[in-house]
Amino acid sequence: MTDDETLLTVAQMAEATGVTAHTLRYYERAGLIRPVARNAGNQRRYSAVDVDWAAFLLRLRQTGMPIAQMREYADLRQLGDATIDDRLRLLEAHQIAVREQIAALRAHEKALDDKVRVYRRTLTTREGKKP
Repeated sequence: MTDDETLLTVAQMAEATGVTAHTLRYYERAGLIRPVARNAGNQRRYSAVDVDWAAFLLRLRQTGMPIAQMREYADLRQLGDATIDDRLRLLEAHQIAVREQIAALRAHEKALDDKVRVYRRTLTTREGKKP
């Protein structure tokens, strides 16, 4: 991808990833996104690889990975295949944390279901209806 027609502007990248241009620039400054290619006018131009990488970063963030860990992962990625073991360990640890969050959310959901059921039963009884 070398001409501007196949590359995305910041606005197009923001639309493609669902984040703001400000977030994209922050991710670049934070070292999460490698320096982005620029056109003759010095405007950022993102490739399909950049879109995929940003989407993965967003998935990590949405699953609760701290920025510091995301930066560690990004740094390892930049070093190439020699870091696959380290990246795998980092992702496996995060996967465990995500699974723990899911289990906690399921327990909270069950508690809410129980409370909703109690309130519905109370309202039904109060209205003189059988539960």
